[in-house]
This record gives sequence, structure tokens and C-alpha cells, in this order.
Amino acid sequence: MTDRTAVRGLVDRLAAGCRSPLEVWGHDHVYTGPGMPRFTRQARVRVGARTIYLDMFAEAERVNIELDGATSHGDPAEREIDLRRDALLATAGILVVRFSHRRLTTDPAKVRQETLAILANRHDRP
Repeated sequence: MTDRTAVRGLVDRLAAGCRSPLEVWGHDHVYTGPGMPRFTRQARVRVGARTIYLDMFAEAERVNIELDGATSHGDPAEREIDLRRDALLATAGILVVRFSHRRLTTDPAKVRQETLAILANRHDRP
């Protein structure tokens, strides 16, 4: 089978919890490697009566990294849904950090640096 290695790599990323092309890209270029925690991808969190799935959850730091796709978050109604969801997660002590498709793909080193700083700050708090 041609491209067996590529198919195997994609299957591995799906097994790791990646659910979109942007999540696969982020996994490969930003969110793995030295200093990064082992994120739980698509972590299921219950807040009140709601079940919410988090893109990438650093449990010890209580930080959820959301990767917002290029087209899915331009609509004001979608943005309102995100804001309400983020506020609900805040009531459970979970900080939501969102990175856009553009930022993630054009400046992955800066996104990685910011993520590590956020995680270090949350880990060191009382």
C-alpha cells in the first residue's frame, strides 16, 4: 500500500484524540515535545447538567486549549456560544485559551511559547 506511513500517522493522531485537521496540525507542530504536558484530547467534563468536550485539557493546570478553525468561528452566534461555554467552564475553575487557525499556523513558535507560559503560571499558583 502506498503512503502506508502517512495513513498510520493519521490513525495514530486520531487515536490520540485529534478530531480536526487543525488539531492534527497543532499536535504535530505545537503541542507535543519538550515541556508540553500530556494533554487529554476531547476530555469530557461535566459542569452542572452539561457535558462539554474540551479540545486539549491540561488537567493539573486546569487549562483547556481550544483550536478555533478558520471558518467555524466567524459567525457572531457561534462566538456567543463559545463565550457562554467558556464562562460555564470558568465556574468549574477551568481556564479556556483559544488560538485561531491563523495564529496557530502562521506563528506556531509564539503559540507554543504562550501556551507554556500560561501552563507554568497556572501550575505555580497557590
